Amino acid sequence: METFFVFKVSCCTFAAIMREKIITKSAEMFLTLGFKSVTMDDIANELAISKKTIYVHFTNKTKLVEAVAFHVFESVCEGIDGICVTSPNPIQELYDIKLFVLNYLKDEKTSSQYQLKKYYPQIYQRLHIKKFEKMHESVKESLQKGIETDLYRQAINVDFISKMYFIGMTGIKDNDFFSSETYDKEYLMESFLEYHLRAIVTERGLVELNKFIKSNQS
Repeated sequence: METFFVFKVSCCTFAAIMREKIITKSAEMFLTLGFKSVTMDDIANELAISKKTIYVHFTNKTKLVEAVAFHVFESVCEGIDGICVTSPNPIQELYDIKLFVLNYLKDEKTSSQYQLKKYYPQIYQRLHIKKFEKMHESVKESLQKGIETDLYRQAINVDFISKMYFIGMTGIKDNDFFSSETYDKEYLMESFLEYHLRAIVTERGLVELNKFIKSNQS
């Protein structure tokens, strides 16, 4: 009985490891080539496993796309949460988050979000809601810290500004308006961040903001 139990645990552990490997490799490929472009055969070949092994863990590609999309979301959330704890002030926090997101998605050569929205709309919509819930609360907390430390104006409407920030950050990723062939991802994030902050900073905050802009340009 004990030997069977150990064997069962080992099998479960191996299955969990394999599932994690599939998700990790798929995330890398989806972000690089797009959710639609990558096939199950492509993933199997990259992992040097059979396609049947993938189907043991994910009954179809849609299930795999769903798992990968939310895995990436959770990973980004964990990174952002860590930055919010360690950044010395709300302005630097936003710049640190910008750098983290750009580095995390550094291999993205195509609009994976565009493909997700077009070919997997239900997954995209669920993820969009989760992103809003996470960003809305996180940005509200950051805005409040900025007000308390005299970096942001007292009169700003925290709830409104937080929602506008989400709409703006989501909007600059819309390939219909900001084509990747015309606009560089880092330029878009940098420009929107400055646009957002200049609307809410105090004189003290403006000094801090200009310092970061100069630092980023050097």
